[in-house]
Amino acid sequence: MNTKIESRFLANYILMFIISTTIAIFAFMLLSFAGDVTSKNLVKNHHTARSLMQDDYRLIDASNVLENGGGVQVINAEYEVVYSAGLNTIAKNRFTTAEFTDFLIKSKSIGIEYSYSIEYNSKEQFWLIVTFPTSIRIDFDVAYNKEYQSVDKQGVVNVIVSVVLFYLILLAISTIIYSKLTSISIINPLKKLYRSAQKLKEGDYTSRVNLNLKNEFGELENIFNEMATQIETEIALKNQSEDNRKKLILDISHDLKNPLASIMGYAEYCHTRPDLPQEEQNKYMEVIYENSVRANKLIVDLFELSKLESSEYKVNKMKVDICEYLRETIGSYLNILDSNGFFYEFNIPEQEIFARIDRGQMDRVFQNLLSNTVKYNPKGTTIRISLSEREEHIEIVLQDDGIGIASEAAEKIFQPFERVDSTRNSQTGGTGLGLAIVDKIIKAHHGSIRLITEENAGCEFIITLPKI
Repeated sequence: MNTKIESRFLANYILMFIISTTIAIFAFMLLSFAGDVTSKNLVKNHHTARSLMQDDYRLIDASNVLENGGGVQVINAEYEVVYSAGLNTIAKNRFTTAEFTDFLIKSKSIGIEYSYSIEYNSKEQFWLIVTFPTSIRIDFDVAYNKEYQSVDKQGVVNVIVSVVLFYLILLAISTIIYSKLTSISIINPLKKLYRSAQKLKEGDYTSRVNLNLKNEFGELENIFNEMATQIETEIALKNQSEDNRKKLILDISHDLKNPLASIMGYAEYCHTRPDLPQEEQNKYMEVIYENSVRANKLIVDLFELSKLESSEYKVNKMKVDICEYLRETIGSYLNILDSNGFFYEFNIPEQEIFARIDRGQMDRVFQNLLSNTVKYNPKGTTIRISLSEREEHIEIVLQDDGIGIASEAAEKIFQPFERVDSTRNSQTGGTGLGLAIVDKIIKAHHGSIRLITEENAGCEFIITLPKI
């Protein structure tokens, strides 16, 4: 991976070098072409000293030069300025031979602010100087003599070639170094990501990346860590689900074993002993029936729990006055409470409070809760049921002052096959699925249920449901 990225960067930089060099050459050619075009249109090239030259300098027509901001000067053989019109950059009336020679040399220099066109009239022996101010000019030129070979030519060429080669070598070295540095800034984060991904692949779901970067790799770090966290959570849930599945199978086997063993044992006994008295047969048949009912209830509850855990399961909710619904539901249990010697207190508001519930499923919730309360508490226990309206939800509390359960058992009471007794016997007829079903139904209504209890201090089930 390292070599591939470095090679790719180097290739890209070399390609960019070739492209930029090509563009530079093309730009130079274009600039030269533009210079030629511009030169042909410049005023100074239309009004040169040669085009204006007359033997009698007094006959020279300088009007076009003056109209375009230029100037004309005439210098005789004694280096005196004998004529001047318009722009004058000489600023003196007479030159020495050295001064005039220096002026002629500087007039051809590159980068000066004026353009000079100088012509000598050998017949009348005077110099005609036409001056224009320079607008914008870029001076670059390579000059050599085509007619005569210079002894310095080979040495100059060697110097130029050496400079070009040295420049190319420096450029190549800097390209390689820059590609290396650039690739490192990408390779190092990628290596860290690769190592973490490899650990994740090997099953280490605690692996995280720490790049401390605020660029795109920093964003990738956050996404990777979030993904790793999600995978770790999913794996933990999967493992927990698998443990629950195994535990559920063991619990089902355990809870079906006793009633089925009783059914098979008593049925076989009755079958092999046809001479049993009728009264004894009836007693055994009653045991067989009770265990059949218990096994059937377990299977029905398992089916109901499986249906509630399905992602396709939907509750059939409708708008209901929850106060009126709760009064009707409690009213159907008054006879059971009275016959079992229970006391009760209800605190349900008179006004209408609406919620969306599945009446059939919610009936099962209160049936399980009230049945458990009656089943596991002694006579004389008081049940208190209240309903209160909060800002965004409804709170229903079912409280009793019965035997209660240990707080550590209360934490797992809503899991399948969790019972308070450690021996897990089912003499009371419970399947251990009732409260798990209650929890699933409440959650399907987007609500929650929790238990507050202490041993010998009663139980308090608190149900919250969203209101409308």
